[in-house]
Amino acid sequence: MKKVRILSLLSVTALVTTVLVSVPVAANAAPACDGKSPIQSCVGATSDGAPYAMQVPANFNGTVALYSHGYRYNVDIPAAIPLIGGYKITNTPEPVPGGNADVAKYLFSQGVAIVGSGFARQGWNLDSAIKTNIELIDTFKKQFPKTTKVIAWGSSLGAAITQGLAETHPELVSAAAPMCMATLEVDAELTMAGDFLWGLKVLFDPTIKGGNYSAGAAGVAESYADLGKVFTVMGKLQAGIATGAWPDTSSATGKALAAAGVPSRSALLLLGLMSGIPTQSAHFDSISGPDGALKLSFPLAISPALAVLENGTNAAALAVLATQDVENQVGGAYFDNTKTDYAARIDTERVIFNAALSGNTVIDALLGALSAANPGAPRSVGDAAAITKLAALQHNTGKINVPTVLMVGVADPITPAGGSQRVVDLYAAQYAAQKAAAQKAYQSSHQYVAPANKLLMLWNTTPANYTKFDAAGSPITSTPAAQGTNHCNFTTKQLLLVAKYLVEASSTGKVPTGGRVATDARKAGNLSVDKGIYIPLPKFYSGN
Repeated sequence: MKKVRILSLLSVTALVTTVLVSVPVAANAAPACDGKSPIQSCVGATSDGAPYAMQVPANFNGTVALYSHGYRYNVDIPAAIPLIGGYKITNTPEPVPGGNADVAKYLFSQGVAIVGSGFARQGWNLDSAIKTNIELIDTFKKQFPKTTKVIAWGSSLGAAITQGLAETHPELVSAAAPMCMATLEVDAELTMAGDFLWGLKVLFDPTIKGGNYSAGAAGVAESYADLGKVFTVMGKLQAGIATGAWPDTSSATGKALAAAGVPSRSALLLLGLMSGIPTQSAHFDSISGPDGALKLSFPLAISPALAVLENGTNAAALAVLATQDVENQVGGAYFDNTKTDYAARIDTERVIFNAALSGNTVIDALLGALSAANPGAPRSVGDAAAITKLAALQHNTGKINVPTVLMVGVADPITPAGGSQRVVDLYAAQYAAQKAAAQKAYQSSHQYVAPANKLLMLWNTTPANYTKFDAAGSPITSTPAAQGTNHCNFTTKQLLLVAKYLVEASSTGKVPTGGRVATDARKAGNLSVDKGIYIPLPKFYSGN
């Protein structure tokens, strides 16, 4: 198989979205508005210095859509670092997803204004961003007293901000749409990152720090070094996918596995499975194979590892920089896997992916190498004080207080779909309790008032098969990422559907239901409301 050009084609930079407005303004002053028609634009900054942008149509009907952008790196990235080098910190406001003009146009056509903050700090900012949004809502209402409803939506970390706002201040929000939402507990997402980075360090390059970064500028420099090492290791794993060759940077533990005939792709796949990284990626569906000798063996033995390679590389930058960022906030290392049972973590997956993992003998050898009993695989020990501080950060509960539309790609490698599944599970219990309360009330009032359904789950699904091969049988990775993969990889049609449902739900007090929802989802493309879809929860919730 020819070398697969994955690393040069990944879309890590898509984590930072397009923005709309960049204007320096004084903090805590009244909005500066241009008074234009049909769209009036205003800029300003909240008391914490976070810049914001407002756009209000002449036909403003009293509803404003508050959008919260996703995670942005809180450090500049040196140009020499692959894929994301040259990134500069930005706090530019983003009043609609990715600055999508079609979405803005639709909202304006409905008489809905748009507003968004750039936030006072970048990185993991859930606590401060919620406070900023609360103040921004008040500022907007004072500037435009006609305001009666606020619909809140956001992507990635912005979705967690949206959920947190709706949970803590439902009186301010009429409807919400957390899209490709970061997990309710930051611990769940950081656990996925920590497990994968730890595994790369233990097997493929023991010089990767992977966490416990120094404070201040020294820790930032260490994270930069880790980025280079991780990307280098992933490139070497890519080169050895077909042959099973191990990187020359591998640890003594890794070299022992290599000497025993364990393919590096099986080791990489196991790291992905134990971390919870999807086995479908932008270009690898784990189903398709090229015509010829690899027709069956490629999807069974190779494709899942390539998917983890592609997803893991896509997530690595965020994993390293988010780890350094959160450690800086809590004052030390928070990742601790001293009690993690990685064998239990993959109890189901070892059967499903047995061929790709090269059989039980290899699986047991890999699990033994990663066992806490192996001195060559030292576990990460978290700092107790840092763990306590992490627990004190905003943790969403998943409670649905207002009509809510969730949308996520089933193979999102950064904000796992299992995080949204957890909200679905929690709401099922919440709705059942509300229904039971309504039935109990009926016994005394003799009037049954059914609770309104306030949650709609839109699954952004992957195509049935989508891996493409050239005439020589090599996979093609230059095509756009498949739907349902990559991070927040939504089309304009999908975003417009969410916007449409938000506007409707803000008026009715419930989410749309019935056959029209399935029809709308189908027309939007690669969306499903099938209640039979169940996504495994992030490994954090497994208890292992």
